[in-house]
Amino acid sequence: MVRPYLPLNALRAFEASARHLSFTKAAIELCVTQAAVSHQVKLLEERLGTSLFHRLPRGLALTDEGSALLPTLQDSFDRIGELLDRFEGGQYREVLTVGAVGTFAVGWLLPRLPAFRRSNPLVDLRLSTNNNRVDIAAEGLDCAIRFGDGAWHGTDAVKLFDAPLSVLCTPDIAARLREPRDVAREALLRSYRLDEWPGWFAAAGAEAPPIKGPVFDSTWTMVEAAMMGVGVALAPPVMFRRQIASGWIEQPFAATVLRGSYWLTWLKSKPLSPPMAAFRDWLAQESQAP
Repeated sequence: MVRPYLPLNALRAFEASARHLSFTKAAIELCVTQAAVSHQVKLLEERLGTSLFHRLPRGLALTDEGSALLPTLQDSFDRIGELLDRFEGGQYREVLTVGAVGTFAVGWLLPRLPAFRRSNPLVDLRLSTNNNRVDIAAEGLDCAIRFGDGAWHGTDAVKLFDAPLSVLCTPDIAARLREPRDVAREALLRSYRLDEWPGWFAAAGAEAPPIKGPVFDSTWTMVEAAMMGVGVALAPPVMFRRQIASGWIEQPFAATVLRGSYWLTWLKSKPLSPPMAAFRDWLAQESQAP
């Protein structure tokens, strides 16, 4: 079946009229006469063989057919507009959609993004954060930065750096922690990884108490709670250098436990695009910087 040719002007006239429910307002937006808009809509209705509007004494109302057509048409125009917006100075801006663990995004990536933009001005980076549970394909991501051992099904991974965990707490709490075993008397803020606190006590040469503190799905939120004096957090100090330098929080003991590293991951089934390769190379360079 050969579909009838649908002129773009007619589709645009319908979309504007449907948004405003007025030929007059659509004409003002499109900088044409009201009669021209009405004519274009009528032409579209004839091509489709159906009415798209109920003509009322005061304005318009969409028919069922018009209501069915409008969302798809709006989406199409939006996508065309978004695509055209990517052209800048005669060059095409490519979109890179990245997912990142919230702690990494705030504690490490965000301060460095201006440097990435300067070195890659034609890459439009879009960042979404998560709590380390991410589905690259389902969420439409090009790549994701995760915390773990680098083994995720169906993905390639490049290690960025280790992130050993240590005790972080307010200066007031740190003042009463003379030895690692003293930590056992405090409220132990924890993640969903059950082995972290026992691992830290073992690394510090102290006996681990029963771990009963509040559980957080975000390390960043957990450390925010620690800064409020809720308890002591076990988190990677490398992600909280600014807070430590400002004196908002302290690392009272040098003992650390390694339970994972940060990795850049992407689907094995998806070849690296130029923006993905540029981001990978930039991350690799930045992660080695002091």
